[in-house]
Amino acid sequence: MKRMKMNLQSFAGRADGALIERKYLAHYIDAAFDLTGAATDYVRLGKDLEDYNVEMNPDVETTKNIWGESRTKVKGYEPEGDVETFYAYEGEALYEKLFAIVNNRSTGAELETTVVDVLIDSDGTVVKAYRENAVIVPQSIGGDTAGMQIPFNIYYNGDRTEGTWMVGTKKFTPTAEG
Repeated sequence: MKRMKMNLQSFAGRADGALIERKYLAHYIDAAFDLTGAATDYVRLGKDLEDYNVEMNPDVETTKNIWGESRTKVKGYEPEGDVETFYAYEGEALYEKLFAIVNNRSTGAELETTVVDVLIDSDGTVVKAYRENAVIVPQSIGGDTAGMQIPFNIYYNGDRTEGTWMVGTKKFTPTAEG
């Protein structure tokens, strides 16, 4: 995997050290749940969320040798996100898929889809975009009088690919290896 330095200068009109607002980091889930990519229906998370983090869950091992020195190894990551507030809106593709998963008690491949994380500049220019396979697991269904909710977890499942993202069409295109 290539390491790429992100050029924060690409944020229009921003000086080094300027705070990047949270709204410029967008997260999309393919509500079509089609890993082939033949049919996609990306839905942006956040309409009712006040907070969303991708927790990296690093697998870290620290050992101490006989000299008293510590050695730390990071063996990998198990990224995960919790969508604690997800209100059901009639006709919304992700709600319909989650509702079907809950009612069918779906497991395995029926829970697999892709997610796209996109960093967008204040002028709407995509700075970075990454697509990754994911497993979506609803945690409950119900909620209070504010509306029906289906909170869910996103388990990032590898095959992370850098590419380009078209905001208007919600289309991801992998960057050509070269």
